[in-house]
Amino acid sequence: MVNRLIALNTKHFSDKQKNNRGYAETQTGEQLDELLRQEWLRRDVADIRAGKEEKKDWLPFICPHYTTFKDNHRAQDSIIPEAFTFMTCVDIDNPKLVRQAFEKALEVNKDEMSEWYDMVLREAYSARGKGHIYIRIPKGMTIEEAQRAFCEELGFDADELLDASCFTPERYIYVTGIDQEVFRSEHWLEPIEGEELEERREAYLQRGLDVDGRPLVANAQGNTQGTVPQCSVNFAQQGQSPCVPADTRTLYIFDACMKEAELTADVLIVEGHRHEALKSILSVGATQLLKKSELMGVLQVRMAQNWQDKNIQQLVDDFYSKYYDPNQKMSQFQRKVLAKSLRMSPKLGDDRGLKEGMDSDGESWGQVHDSVADLNQATCPRDSLPPEMPKKLPKVVQLLVSRTPDVYKPAVAHAIFPSLGAHLWKVRFPYIDNVMHEATFMNVLMAGTGAGKDCISQPINHIMADIRKRDAENLKREADWKKEVNSKGSNKDKRQRPEGLVIQEVDPDMTNPAFVMRMAEADEHFLYTKMNEIDQFDALRGSARGSQQFQIMCLAFDPDNRYGQTRVGTQSVTEKVCIRFNWNAATTIQKGQRYFARVLTDGPISRINFCTIPEREIGADMPVYGTYDSSFDEELRPFIDRLCRAAGVIDCPQAFRLAKRLKDECAEFARLSQSRVYENLSFRANVIAYLKACVLYICNDYKWSKEIEEFVRWSLQYDMHCKMTFFGEAIENANRSADEQTGRRGPRNLLKLLPDEFTVHDADLIRQANGMDTRGTRNMLSQWVHRGYLLQMTDDSFSKISSNERKSQARLGFAEERRNFDEVKIKKQK
Repeated sequence: MVNRLIALNTKHFSDKQKNNRGYAETQTGEQLDELLRQEWLRRDVADIRAGKEEKKDWLPFICPHYTTFKDNHRAQDSIIPEAFTFMTCVDIDNPKLVRQAFEKALEVNKDEMSEWYDMVLREAYSARGKGHIYIRIPKGMTIEEAQRAFCEELGFDADELLDASCFTPERYIYVTGIDQEVFRSEHWLEPIEGEELEERREAYLQRGLDVDGRPLVANAQGNTQGTVPQCSVNFAQQGQSPCVPADTRTLYIFDACMKEAELTADVLIVEGHRHEALKSILSVGATQLLKKSELMGVLQVRMAQNWQDKNIQQLVDDFYSKYYDPNQKMSQFQRKVLAKSLRMSPKLGDDRGLKEGMDSDGESWGQVHDSVADLNQATCPRDSLPPEMPKKLPKVVQLLVSRTPDVYKPAVAHAIFPSLGAHLWKVRFPYIDNVMHEATFMNVLMAGTGAGKDCISQPINHIMADIRKRDAENLKREADWKKEVNSKGSNKDKRQRPEGLVIQEVDPDMTNPAFVMRMAEADEHFLYTKMNEIDQFDALRGSARGSQQFQIMCLAFDPDNRYGQTRVGTQSVTEKVCIRFNWNAATTIQKGQRYFARVLTDGPISRINFCTIPEREIGADMPVYGTYDSSFDEELRPFIDRLCRAAGVIDCPQAFRLAKRLKDECAEFARLSQSRVYENLSFRANVIAYLKACVLYICNDYKWSKEIEEFVRWSLQYDMHCKMTFFGEAIENANRSADEQTGRRGPRNLLKLLPDEFTVHDADLIRQANGMDTRGTRNMLSQWVHRGYLLQMTDDSFSKISSNERKSQARLGFAEERRNFDEVKIKKQK
């Protein structure tokens, strides 16, 4: 968990002490919370409101714009631009407007159509009963621009409400107690990191500002002050792209491309050759693996004397504008370089570096999120371990792994969800695609022989204890009925099968008819089973050559499925059911790979949550388990009770937003690695992660926590690591074989095959070359014009519209749509 930092002065002053407003030290969010709960702070605020105005100077204060200052000196000349928080505080100085401002701020914070959606971080009353609203600064806005825009969004006149002191970067805000806090977002004091941090800084640099949005000021020597890399400052001033300082990863990528081009570093400084040498390096893939700003940072190191030459700059611009295509498939060389580069730099704040015999958890290209780098193992998985489990875990997970040796904890943390989900009855969760899902979990533990795969048994046994107790009563009822029926002759009247025989835990070797019958009697409860070996599932396959077991795996995951059988016999089972079936299975790695070998591309693998146990060193000490006693059951009971009480549609907005972010992170890595297998597997892996988040949300008494978010993100990374490690290469080979057997070329982007300006005749030729008739040419072109891809010059000629122009048009269209929406809203209010 990243430590949340803020610049504070926490000292308790009195009339005999001088409040040193020039001092502010870096403290954590936890220390701030401790300060807010101090009784003396509450008393001082009460005294100020009672008329003792002099006590206001005794109050501690917070500096909302920075996490630290040089030497803890709160002054403009001590500002560290990289310590900018991208947060500011709007001061509502009119007491009559405070309540209205608070309410309106929370309204826009929940409005997904608003620019300020989820951007309000905290609301609190000031010492004099006025208002402070802390907000996240939108990308590219300065402190003043953000405060003015927010006031206008609330319907206030910014000039009347704000004064110049609100915008000063070193500004401080007097702190009041926790009892004065009205609202706090889960993102309060959350640091901006990764790609978002890079994009925010770049947005300022492109405006000619420092990385914290302040103007860049030249000193007497004409150099620009600030801690921004000099290359970035110069580029911003010249209207060119900024550069990101080179690091180990970007230098490695560039040098690998230079080696691939069969060049050496000295050729880059030889006049008459450096231009062609750089062109060769860019041609082999540097532009696919490095952002333009990253490449500029590398050139500043590798071509220190010439990187700013106009010819070099023009060459780089041409390559990125004309030849760079983010959707272009990577070559084998590029994939290898990407895979290695992603593991080269340790995480921010992690000084462990590269451990002997394993890769570090490096950041992904573009740093979408620190954790996305762990997914790079999908490309070259065999030489790396699964991502490391978070230190802090959700409460129910922490309890369930508390008696488990460390080496087994990740496997147990994944294996507990099928049995937890089995406790939910008629509970559904809306996913980001607007499809309702239930808590469907299927888990397979794949590990070597003797690895300790039975580690998951005890936690599952205790989770299932209450269900097994209820099942035992119904099993006795069923046994009594069978005994009664069998004791009567064939001509005697026999009592019908008892109703309400809900038996959730079933035998793994049951037949298909037995499975259908148990499912029909379950009354929408989940069935559950634990298999010691995955091939026990074969009992469900039906006929000798059937494959219903794999069909059941797929249908169990898909909402509102239908499955069953129709038989003519009076004693036969004839039912159509919706499959709700959670299960755990264990197997060795080789056996698991063979078991799923025939259905690699059919869907079961993507629907199953996989986990593993790393191979221990030969001669390592035996892992020792804790004791699962009555105290363990007492601690577990509240979590199980919450699951049993849950009902209906449960909406967890934090899990919903997290699912969107994880989806984007997986998509980003899929684009970078150009792995279609990774992308396809990530879709349902994200659904599984989302369902885990929802189950943990219920277990935590409907309260979201940072531990849940970190655990769910890690769970997705771990699942994808296992899938790509065990099946990634096999799936890719299966897909390639299928393509070769069909012998067909996939669809091509015809627009890209045409020149920037072309005629109808050109389009006819392109269609003919790709096996299409020319009758549809006019219709195709009219659709492209309608979609904004083309501009029609004459009746017979067209011109392409660049992607930047399309984005600009889209923004204008959205702005127009937003204005229309606001007009309708105002009319309705009137």
